[in-house]
Amino acid sequence: QVQLVESGGGLVPPGGSLRLSCEASGIIFSIYAMGWYRQAPGNQRELVAAFTDIGSTNYADSVKGRFTISRDNAKNTVYLQMDSLKPEDTAVYYCNARHVPLSPIWGQGTQVTVSS
Repeated sequence: QVQLVESGGGLVPPGGSLRLSCEASGIIFSIYAMGWYRQAPGNQRELVAAFTDIGSTNYADSVKGRFTISRDNAKNTVYLQMDSLKPEDTAVYYCNARHVPLSPIWGQGTQVTVSS
């Protein structure tokens, strides 16, 4: 069964840190370009950070210098280290697995709330 399971979300004060994890099963993880997206209430889902097909990384301008995406192929897991969190980072964060021409795979999402 193909599945992406996110974890690590929660409530954190402004300036705090969180690390999200996404464990994949049912896929050959190493061939997939993995990424993180987020969706705040009333907004469209947007890219946060992702690996490209050649292994480089892309970040949304709003998170550059604060967030870091990484992966451990031996653990079938992709991570998102989030530092210096801001209230505007509050959203549901989704893990994504992409390998053209297959359909993208999405996780169920994990809530991140940045508030004092």
